[in-house]
Amino acid sequence: MSASLEGRTIVVTRPAAQSGRFIELATQAGARCIAFPTLEVERLPLSEDTLGDAQRADWDWAIYTSTNAVEAAFDALGRAPAARRAAAVGRATARALEQRGVGVSLRPETANSEGLLAAPELQTVTNARVLLVKGAGGRDLLRATLTARGARVFILEVYRRALAQPTDEARSTLHATLVHDLHVVVAVTSADVLAALLQLVGADDAALLRTRTLLAPGARVVATARELGWTGPIVQAATAEDDAMLRALQDVSAGTAPPA
Repeated sequence: MSASLEGRTIVVTRPAAQSGRFIELATQAGARCIAFPTLEVERLPLSEDTLGDAQRADWDWAIYTSTNAVEAAFDALGRAPAARRAAAVGRATARALEQRGVGVSLRPETANSEGLLAAPELQTVTNARVLLVKGAGGRDLLRATLTARGARVFILEVYRRALAQPTDEARSTLHATLVHDLHVVVAVTSADVLAALLQLVGADDAALLRTRTLLAPGARVVATARELGWTGPIVQAATAEDDAMLRALQDVSAGTAPPA
């Protein structure tokens, strides 16, 4: 990764446990990073009935939507649910499964629900038994589309996101940076993260944030940012993965790609 982010300050809003690699790569590329986690991950308690259903050994597909889903499922179940094939949304999710000894049959290049649903392997799923391992709430696209295609989908919600509580030091550092630095980039990985960020800061800092550059994955998050009053430039990454986010910012910084 070339050192093309000199002079940039990136506000990193990922959960603290998941921001290390992004911060490392951005720093190597010349950026200064401010860790300001907006959401934290909480494990959900699962009933014995739910655990029993998930551990049935007759799934055609087990689909994992994130690394959080992988980690929380293994914590709850102690092992991977038995399934003929496993699918992962994103390379990081696939790596998390493989590190636990699970072979991954499907990992689309486009690391989102749309990319997974476009895969040929999931076009004909009539009567297929699908275990969908995910967080509470969020989009319903995977369940709804697979059900419409004839699959029998069992939802296993293993974690939820809650507002984080940034430290006083993080708040003061962010405020000072917004007041004095015009080259701030705010990196968010989802619409929920963006909404949480604007909720956690005061009105004055939220107003300043909206004028800075936003780095966000996909058209849906970009549209949400505009709806939330973002007036600054927006850089659209292909996915929320670390490499894709930083590559998009580098391309814009180098003048090889336009802002969204």
